[in-house]
Amino acid sequence: MMKRAETSKKKTRIQAINQQRILDAALAIFSQFGFRGATLDQIAQHADLSKPNVLYYFRGKQDIYVTLMQQTLDQWLQPLVELDPTGDPVDEILKYALTKLEISRQNPQASRLFANEILHGAPMVKSVLEGDLKSLVDEKTSIIQRWIDEGKIIAVDPYHLIFMIWAITQHYADFDIQVTAVLGNSHSKDKCFDDAQSTITSILVNGLKTN
Repeated sequence: MMKRAETSKKKTRIQAINQQRILDAALAIFSQFGFRGATLDQIAQHADLSKPNVLYYFRGKQDIYVTLMQQTLDQWLQPLVELDPTGDPVDEILKYALTKLEISRQNPQASRLFANEILHGAPMVKSVLEGDLKSLVDEKTSIIQRWIDEGKIIAVDPYHLIFMIWAITQHYADFDIQVTAVLGNSHSKDKCFDDAQSTITSILVNGLKTN
C-alpha cells in the first residue's frame, strides 16, 4: 500500500537478506525506545552491521520506520484484499478475522509499534490511512453491505464490523500484558490464542447468520 523509493537495480539475495536484517533489528529497537528514542547506531548494532551499511539500504531512520509501517500495513490488509465477493459471506468474514488474529500471534511487536504510531497521531502514515486504507475499506464494506441487502447476513454497520474485527484481533498483541495479567499462568500463549479463535468463531458465525 505505502510506497517508498525503489532502487533502479533489482536486489540480490544477500541485499534482500541484509535489508530484512535491518528491518528486524529496527522493529526491536523502535519497539523498545520509540521512533524518537531510537538511533541508527542502535539499529546497526542490533543488526550486526555498520552504520554506513545500514545507510546503503535506507536513507535514514525515518525511511526504516516508514518501511516497517509499510510491511505491517501490507501484511494486515492483504487478508482484507482477499475478501471474496463471490464466497460465502460468513466464511469470508470469519477467515479474515482469524487471519488477523494469527498475525497478532505471529508478529505482536509490529502490531504494538503500529498502535503506538496511531496513538501519537499517525504522523508517518496518516496520508495512507486517509488514502489507500480508506479506499480499500470502502470497497470491502460495499461488498458486506451487498451481502446484507441480499439477506445473506444480518444487518450491521459494515464499517463498525471491520473496526470490531480489528479490535478483537489486535487486542491480543497490543494489550498482551493485560491479557496475561488477567488470565494468569494457567493459560499459555497457545491456549490463549486457541480460546480466542474459538470465541471469535462462535460469535461471528452465530452473530452474522440470518437464521
